[in-house]
This record gives sequence, C-alpha cells and structure tokens, in this order.
Amino acid sequence: MDEVVFINRQLSIPTRELGWRFSRAAGPGGQNVNRVSTRVELSFDVANSPSLNEQQRQMLLECLAPLLDEGVLRISVQTERSQWRNRQIALLKLSTVLRGAFIERKTRFATRIPHASREHRLQAKRYAKLRRSRRQVPHDA
Repeated sequence: MDEVVFINRQLSIPTRELGWRFSRAAGPGGQNVNRVSTRVELSFDVANSPSLNEQQRQMLLECLAPLLDEGVLRISVQTERSQWRNRQIALLKLSTVLRGAFIERKTRFATRIPHASREHRLQAKRYAKLRRSRRQVPHDA
C-alpha cells in the first residue's frame, strides 16, 4: 500500500508523486556533514499531478506561482543532522504550503472613515497649530 500525504478532506497526494534528491548539507555538524547526504529537496509536479482535479490545479498554479519552477514546487530542508528528520520536515512543509493555498481569502473593500476619527484628527491639527503660534522665535544675535 502506497503512503499518502494528507492535505485536506478533498486532497491527499500519494508519495510516489513526490521526487526526492539528497545532497550534503552546509553548516555545522562536524564530520557528519562531510560524509552523509542529509540535505533533502522535495519536488512535487503541480502541473502534471494526477491527484489534482483541474480546479485544484489552477488554484495551486495561481496561488503558488512565485514558488513554482516550470510547474514544479520544490522544498529544500537542511535544518537537522538526520536525513530522515529532514524528510519529515519537508513533507510537513509541503502539506502546510498546499493547505495554505486552498484557503479562501476574503476580498477587502474600502470602508468610510468614522466621523469621530476624522474630527479627532482635525482637532489635533488645530491644537498643534495653536501651540506653534504661541512658540517664541529665538532672536538672532
């Protein structure tokens, strides 16, 4: 049985659709860094995934456009010293990114400025002008 990455009630992605690449990580880790490929790069082909219906595909391509490279979402993780742990983090990041893309955003519409706020702002301007007029101008010597 193939494992799946759960995104939401309508979508789960089989792990066979995910591509993995491993390389040596940068940074601290002692000799482990020189010998073990702990850096993980996860790739998911959004444009050609059979798990997505056309509506989901369009939504992801639109929302994740800055993160996509030719329709492929790539997530790179090298925070841990263990390849297994970095794989788990990459899967978690994938599900978080995809889940965030499916959240419906409300459109913002302009509202009127309340009368009291406008009046308070104008009152503050009048007070500042009054204080400026009372200030003494230093005499040039």
